[in-house]
Order: sequence, then C-alpha cells, then structure tokens
Amino acid sequence: MELSEVRMFLKVAELGSFTRAAEHLGVSKAGVSLGVSALESELGSRLFQRTTRAVRLTPDGEQFFARARRLVLDADALSSLFQSPSTLRGTLRVDLPIDFARSLIIPRLPEFLAAHPQLSVMLSTTDRRVDVVREGFDCVLRIGALTDSGLTARKLGTLPMVNCASPAYLHEYGTPRTLEDLKGHLIVNYALTFGADDPSFEYPDGDGYSQWPMRAAVTVNGSDAYRAACLAGLGIIQAPRPGMLASLASGALVEVLPQYRCAPMPVSLVHAHARQVPARVRAVMTWIESLMAPYLQVAGGPDPSR
Repeated sequence: MELSEVRMFLKVAELGSFTRAAEHLGVSKAGVSLGVSALESELGSRLFQRTTRAVRLTPDGEQFFARARRLVLDADALSSLFQSPSTLRGTLRVDLPIDFARSLIIPRLPEFLAAHPQLSVMLSTTDRRVDVVREGFDCVLRIGALTDSGLTARKLGTLPMVNCASPAYLHEYGTPRTLEDLKGHLIVNYALTFGADDPSFEYPDGDGYSQWPMRAAVTVNGSDAYRAACLAGLGIIQAPRPGMLASLASGALVEVLPQYRCAPMPVSLVHAHARQVPARVRAVMTWIESLMAPYLQVAGGPDPSR
C-alpha cells in the first residue's frame, strides 16, 4: 500500500470530487483515479460509489477513512518530528473565524511566513463549524463551547463580551439603562441556522446567565453581517470585545448596559493529530496563541477588556 495512494483517497473523500482532489494535490485527475483504483485493488474492496453527480464513500470506505486518516497523520508527525523551526516545510490547512482572521491573524501572517519560508498556508475563514477530520484541517481556532469528540483541544482562555449599538440607533430608540428598558428595543439576531433560536439578550442573573426575550428586525448568520447590521442601526448586538475595539474607539459604536455583559466565550485551538503533532502544526498553533493572548482572559487573570 503506497502512502501516496492513501493520500489521494483521503483527499477525494474530503472534497467529494476526483477533479478537486487532483487540483489540490497538483496531479492529473487520471493520476488520482489510477491511485485510488490501485488502492481498491490491493484492499479488495470498493471504497467509493461513483456517479455522474457525486462521489460518496461506501461502508468499507467509511471504515477505511478513519484508519487511513490516522495513518497519514502519524506519518506526517514522524517526518517532521526532528525538524527545527528554521527547516519546517509543507502545507498547513488552518480554519479561523472570519472576524479574527481579518483583524488579528492575517495582518501578522507575513511575519510567520518570513520566519518559515518553506511553509505555505491554506487558510479557510468561516463562521460555521467545520469538520476538522473530514475537511482535512491541521488546526482550527474555535470560539465557543467544544462539541467535537475525538479531537485534541488546547484551551486558550475566554473572550470578554460587549453590548454595542450605533449612535443613530440610540438616537432613535434611546439608551437602555435597565433590562426593563429593553422592552422598547431591537436586537440583531445571530443564528448559524435560521429559525433555530429565538432572539434574546443574554445577561448575568447572579447564579449564571439568563435570556431576556427581544424582538429582532433582522437575523444574520455571519460575524461580518452581524457587525454591519449594528453599524446600520438595526439593533443591539452582543459580540466579542476584541472585534469591536476599532468601532468603539472611533465612536461608530457605543457600549450599552456594561453591567449586563453576556458570558465570556471560550477560545480553543483544536486538531486531530492526537499525541504526535507535526512540528509545523505546533509552530502555527503557538503563533496563533501568542496573537490571541492579549485579548483573552485566563483563569485567575485580569480581564483584558478593562
């Protein structure tokens, strides 16, 4: 069994396409097809169901995928185990939330690549929960509670939150001082799945956090749209403070109800490399952690928002 054939199989499974797998690997579609066919012949089993519209794993393919993924991860880890930081090479697949990619990570990326000139980065920026294993990511920056089983997580701290509104909105609706005042206000509803949650304002109630039902004129499913809706005067938002700092400093947004900030959001780096983490992955995770550190609160530490 050739490792290159296993890599081809994994890429087809991850992308659901022989054509896209070939483009990603930098080889011909025919080469990928031959590699997967050779692997199937050696295993004596069909790994994919191929139609004109889709490529799907067979039951045997599903079973082989998990073990093949671990095999390649272990091989990558072994090949980079003794690499020094100055000789790191290869490609890193990283997923970041849109807001943090734009404001914190990408502006500093030239420094990282200058320090590691033989590395390249494939950067995904999305607010959805990607499938780390299925989509082949080396590491993912997660904001919020972790639900993925089988992944390794490095908890970085928590993000302080802030309640924001635009001056135009406050001029029209007034500035809320108490929770009761929210009865006459709008909130911008954030929901990755439309219709999944009712609009509400989260607030500390002494024992934890509760939800104050509110009316929303608009619901969005992305952080850029969330902030843009607030800037447009469409309602109050509750967002991680680091992403709002520039707008607060310029006066484009105003903090409201500071005594009722919602629960801080946990921040973690997650990966599927288990114990043998390739040196290049350790390097990018350490770098991302260093960039996030000034904005995070750790247990027993000061609140960076104050």
